[in-house]
Amino acid sequence: MKGIVVNYRMGRHTQNPRQMIIKVEGIENKEQADKLAGHKVIWTSPGGKELTGTVSGAHGNKGIVRARFVKGLPGQAIGSEVIIQ
Repeated sequence: MKGIVVNYRMGRHTQNPRQMIIKVEGIENKEQADKLAGHKVIWTSPGGKELTGTVSGAHGNKGIVRARFVKGLPGQAIGSEVIIQ
């Protein structure tokens, strides 16, 4: 399954580079997004290095999910594709 990195998870004054907001293709509501919790997320850098994380749950009601990564993703990851296994 593929997804697109939308943004960092942010607060009013902070952003957390270890937590990303991901839009998954084919997922349209919160119930479908909740079923993805615990799945593995892989982002591949332009240099070929893979950073892994896990889906932690739904974000809102439109099918977007939160993912936590072991190492934070760089800013160039925003707008790029990830693979959800």
